[in-house]
Order: sequence, then C-alpha cells, then structure tokens
Amino acid sequence: MQRLAAEGIDVVRVTYPDLIGVDRARDILLDHLPSACDHGLAFCRAVYHTSPQGDVVPVSGGLDAGLPDITVRPDLDSLTPLPWEPGVVSCLADATDPATGLPAPESPRDLLRTVLARCAEHGLRPVVGPELEYFLCDEDPAAPGGWKRYAGTTGAVYTAGLRADGDNHLLRTLRLLRDMNIGVTSGNHEFDGGQFEINLTHSEALSAADRAFRFKSAIKELARQEGKLATFMAKPFNGAGGSGFHLHLSCESADEEGAGNAFDDPTGPYGLSAIARHAVAGILAHAPALAALGNPTVNSYKRFGPDTLAPWLIDWGLDNRSAMVRIPPERGSGARFELRLGDASANPYLLIAGTIAAALLGVTAGEEPPAPLEGYGYDTARAAVLPMSLPAALDALEADSELTDVLGKDFTASFLSYKRNEIERFQRHVTDWEFTEYAYHL
Repeated sequence: MQRLAAEGIDVVRVTYPDLIGVDRARDILLDHLPSACDHGLAFCRAVYHTSPQGDVVPVSGGLDAGLPDITVRPDLDSLTPLPWEPGVVSCLADATDPATGLPAPESPRDLLRTVLARCAEHGLRPVVGPELEYFLCDEDPAAPGGWKRYAGTTGAVYTAGLRADGDNHLLRTLRLLRDMNIGVTSGNHEFDGGQFEINLTHSEALSAADRAFRFKSAIKELARQEGKLATFMAKPFNGAGGSGFHLHLSCESADEEGAGNAFDDPTGPYGLSAIARHAVAGILAHAPALAALGNPTVNSYKRFGPDTLAPWLIDWGLDNRSAMVRIPPERGSGARFELRLGDASANPYLLIAGTIAAALLGVTAGEEPPAPLEGYGYDTARAAVLPMSLPAALDALEADSELTDVLGKDFTASFLSYKRNEIERFQRHVTDWEFTEYAYHL
C-alpha cells in the first residue's frame, strides 16, 4: 500500500474472468485493500452464468441454490498499471467457494491450473504465445446493429500507418499496452478493413492466458474511450472474414536437469520429437470437442469454411496455413505448433486449457499423427470436417470422456448448460435475415 500510494495510486481494480472470458470487476479504494485480501470480496456465483444480455442461465449451483456467493481475493503478484486511468492499477483475482474454501467450479483460471498440474506430473511445462485479431467499429445509426467497420480500406493486410488506420489507432494502442506491461510485442492491420492483429510474447501458459484476458479487456476499454467499439466476435460482418485466436504451443521439460524445448528433435521426423508428434495427434483426435471451447458461440461457425484461411478440416501441415495445426519452420528453441482452430471470441483460459489437455492426452496415448497436409487444404477427401455448428461441437465435447475427465465434470456440466441455453435463446429469436427472406413474398 505504501508503494502504491507513493506512485499516486488510490484505486485497485480487482478483476477476474467469467465463464465466457468477460471481465467481472470491482474498484477498491486503496485503504480497503487489506480487507479485500484478508476477507475477500463477495460476488454472486451466478455471475458465471449470466448471459451477455443479462439473463441468469439456470446452471446448477446458481438459481437452483438460491444465488449463493463466491469469494474473490486479489492476486497481488498480478498488479499492473492502467495507463489510461490515472491513479488506478489492475489486479487479477481468484474465486473460491466460501463454504469449502475450494476454487469455484466455473473458475477458468483454476481450470487451467488443474490442467497444468497434470502436465507437471508428466514432466512438462507448456509455453504459449497468443495471437488475437479484432475489428474496430465506428458508430453508425444506419448500419445493422448501429456500428460499421472503422476504415473500410481493402487490400491492406499486413500494413501499418495511416493507409488503413487514419486515426492512428494501432500506434496509440500499442504504446498504452506496452505501458500496461502485459507483453505486447507488435501489431498490424489485418486482412479486412478495420481489422487488427496484436501479438503477445510467449510465456508459461497461465501467464499467457492472464495476459490474453487482460489484452482483450484493455482493447475494448480503449475503444470505448474513443467512442468506438472493438469486438472479438468471430465474424461480425457478412462482407468480411472472421477474427482468429491462434495459439503457439511448445513444452519445456519440468525437470531442471533436462530443461529445454521438449518438441525439438533434429533426428526425429520433420525435426520434431516424439512428444511433439504425439501432442499433434492428441489435438487432431480431440479437435471436435476442442471446437466447443475454441469456437464457443453460435456466430463462431460462420467463420469456418473452404477458402477462408480458417480451419475447416481436422488436419496438420508443415508451415501450411490452410491446415488446422500448422508447424512453423523454426526448430531448436523455436519448435512449436500453431493451433489455428480458435476464434477471437474464445475465453483464453478455456482455449489454452483445452488445447493443453488434448495435447497431453496425445502424449500419454503415444500415437503418431497421419501424414501432414501437402499443398492447399480444404479437401474433404483427405480429412474429416470439424463440427459446423455450436450444437454439434457441444455434443462432441460431452461425448469426449477423456477430455472432460481432464477438464473436470463440474466445469463441463456448467459450460454445456450455459451454452445450450444460448442455443435455445438463439433458436427462438427472429433474425433480420428471416424477415428479409420471407416477409414480403410469403
């Protein structure tokens, strides 16, 4: 407290992820930080079960239990400044059940910790590098939903500067994120007008998830300050592509005597170790279930399809961006795979936990992947198709007992209940497309 006060800090923003990766938070005046640490902050557990429209979804442990509390305590090791909010620092938090003292069943951060503990039992320490894309939007009452894409410039993929970013959004955002100390490295305008990608450095998996969560929250907050909307929705516009959440994953040995990249082997096929190949095989085997975590909305599946550069088939390839799992060309300390399955709407903790769990299951099974994809993908004669809807992905997750055993039955039950309610609400909603298609002629 003395150090923070000397730095001019008088408010600590305590924040944690809900089930879909949205930040839930409370601002604490600095004088009350000791109480927040000692006794915790009370939140209603049903915040995990609250939809983006404010509905409390009937998930076990929420409405049926009388809307009990969870206790949230600041993780003071995670303090970091909010450069755009003078006098405020941000602090991640952990949620527990006050009756048992155990982590809240829906806590995404603790789910990832559980998976990482399983990896440690096998002598592996996952390292993750997140890549996230998003669309920036300007308010427009005439546009569907009230927002249009910022800067409709076409053909400006992999560019920087004013050509596709007339308001210098990217430069301003990069500098603020740098000062936030979350490991941002670089950014560029992406494929579609108003779309950007900002990269984070690789790190131990929990740190990577924490930083990706904070990154998404910061981007949305900075856009709001400018009267804009930043969205990580998978495919927000009909006339544009989707936004991905690509994960670069490698593993280090958890044994200090054998520390090093466990995916590298100059003598192995493709320069990859047996652990790396088994991990790829695990990702392929559990990809249908993993889609539920990496592509968690009804909208997610409108990003998929042939010729989209988003995955469509369950395959892998060597430096091949048309494959679901891409092996970049680096070897040695840079040996890794890139999972291109996830979209930007995914909860970072759940996508990373699911990916690592699937890879670990592959390592323990010890199976080899099929031959890598050669040439341009999207040929259904060569590989199975991913689930093409959220209901199909949720069914695949429920049926994958190996993966759900690692993720935990309580978490899986809550996630499935929450997401199936989302599907029910969508199926009852009359869309603009339906009115345009049917109303005049029928």
